[in-house]
Amino acid sequence: MKLFYYSAAFCLCLAVFACNNPQPKNTNAVNDDKAITTNLVSNNVRIDYTDTGSGDTSLLFVHGWCINKTYWEKQVAYFGKRYRVVTIDLPGFGKSGKNRKDWSTAAYGQDIKNVIAQLKLKNVILVGHSMAGDIILQGAVDAPQNVLALVGVDNFKSVGIASKDSVKDKKEYDESIGAMKKNFKAVAFDWFNKQLFYKTTPKSIRDRILNDVAQADSTIAIAALAWDSNFSESNELMKLKKKLYLINSDYVPNDTTGLVKKNIPYKLFIVHDTGHFPMIEKPEDFNRQLNNVIADIKRQ
Repeated sequence: MKLFYYSAAFCLCLAVFACNNPQPKNTNAVNDDKAITTNLVSNNVRIDYTDTGSGDTSLLFVHGWCINKTYWEKQVAYFGKRYRVVTIDLPGFGKSGKNRKDWSTAAYGQDIKNVIAQLKLKNVILVGHSMAGDIILQGAVDAPQNVLALVGVDNFKSVGIASKDSVKDKKEYDESIGAMKKNFKAVAFDWFNKQLFYKTTPKSIRDRILNDVAQADSTIAIAALAWDSNFSESNELMKLKKKLYLINSDYVPNDTTGLVKKNIPYKLFIVHDTGHFPMIEKPEDFNRQLNNVIADIKRQ
């Protein structure tokens, strides 16, 4: 069974709720050092991106569900002074195109592979938030020769931990998705407010996130949540044979017993007292932990 880590809470929260109730102009950043003007296209869909800095190491940041590349602005400003830093809007979100039907993990993994190839990125550290954890994992499996390591951001919190009642979970999940199809904004807001924000999450950040969720294409957003029973995080991580780095909040416990049991190499870094969005809730703490990750990678 595959879902990003908060799926069980998502199912429960939405199930309760259900019972109770022209393309934009290309704004790709031009890097002064390299003057890159690549028109990124993957599976006939244009991908909007920024490309900042230079160096022998590339950081590719991938956002989570219903948000966009601007959530990495603090990381671009900080790490772009020492590395080549690329951020993308996943197809279907932000300023990227929407002209396709496939919003699966496999399709998004191909997008990551295509971005790496078209921008000629070398020594890539993939950083993926929320659902993008599985996306960067798939991308790394598709293009392993270019990837140094994976960095999950508040995800992979229970890899290899099988559900005790996967049939029940699947039924609740399907019911929850049905509720979201009927009232996307209300159900999504309920989910974020009850499960993804923490008591310390500032109102300005809550409002920003909820506004982006409200502006998302609901058909694409729901499709991106699709239950992909063929994708196994633990199997793909073992296949990749690279260390997994995690920069996670601790408002939801991190259960690494599955990683240990599967002999998957990992290292966990914590950003304390934030909700699901540590890179914007505590950017300085997040950047410090990512610095630690990069230092560990370079020691390998």
